[in-house]
Amino acid sequence: MSRNEKNAKKSTALKDCIAYQMSLHRHTEPCDIVKLCYQAAFGAEHLLSDIKRAREYFEKEFLDTPPTNGEIAEGISSDVCRVNIGAWKKNNLPAEWLFSLFLLSSEGICKTEDKNALFYDYIASARELMVEKDELFPFSTEQFDAFFEGYPSPPVAIHHSSRYREKEEPSYRIVSKALCRLIPILIRAKDFIGSEKCIIAIDGRAASGKTTMASALSRILSASVLYADDFFLPPSLRTPERFRAPGSNIHLERLAEEVVPYLRGDKPFSYRIFDCSIMDYNGRRSIEPSKFIIVEGSYSHHPLLRDYADIKVFSDVDKSEQLTRIISRNGKEMAEMFKKRWIPLEEEYFSAFSIKERSDLCL
Repeated sequence: MSRNEKNAKKSTALKDCIAYQMSLHRHTEPCDIVKLCYQAAFGAEHLLSDIKRAREYFEKEFLDTPPTNGEIAEGISSDVCRVNIGAWKKNNLPAEWLFSLFLLSSEGICKTEDKNALFYDYIASARELMVEKDELFPFSTEQFDAFFEGYPSPPVAIHHSSRYREKEEPSYRIVSKALCRLIPILIRAKDFIGSEKCIIAIDGRAASGKTTMASALSRILSASVLYADDFFLPPSLRTPERFRAPGSNIHLERLAEEVVPYLRGDKPFSYRIFDCSIMDYNGRRSIEPSKFIIVEGSYSHHPLLRDYADIKVFSDVDKSEQLTRIISRNGKEMAEMFKKRWIPLEEEYFSAFSIKERSDLCL
């Protein structure tokens, strides 16, 4: 898909998000729409030039914002959400976790080469929506055009309108939509803040974002991460009999012996890494003790491991999107291998043990 096609797809999605925002916030004015388009294209980069100052400002705003009902995350584009501080507090989630999401988002929001062009595409889409569904907006296209005529070029960050601030009382941080996927996990994880340990196991379909999810959670929760991919089968165990048993195409026995007994300990431990590129063991991975520990990878919910996890997450993906991601990540030749061999083995395992159905969360 070309850059122009991607931006066109983003612009179409933006219309749905603006319509949704208008249903929630009826006191929106033209400058609030421009601000939304700016945030959708640029994220919150302008707020993070000085992280220390951004943290101090956030901590004060978090302290001053009362808990509120409503959605934690409101989508404003296909890439970006506004995470409401009041709803975050209502769910008793730590302030530091939200600030970490905010920081992580600044590293990855909207990797479009020309964000200025995307911003103007978004403005055009917003205006099209005003023409198509003028009943959604408490102002006219003429009023919007009059405001935008005086807006600077190139685009700059602006404040919400005084009416919006008074009536809607906005208090939020911009977070990438991909990272908002973690919020249900964090809601579960906060119940374990007072516990000695919390083990989070992330299973799910190939190319569904398991590793990305684990990496982000690791930074937010200061968690150690283990990878099921380190337990691929050595050649001596790759027998037809072995592969006939659902979920037996990783070295579950070694995972059960070298990892599971040590997850709740208070001392560092390590395990051997199997490297498929040389078809042999290649070094060890050291795991430091931490309150939260993440086990990431397909087959990490296998019943042979005896429900070692406190939170079991199933990472899902649409089948067509799955193949697109695998081609992008591994190339067409490897994608054929996934399609013919590895994906069917995963699906057999998911079905045999009702992995998705027995997970605490499906994301």
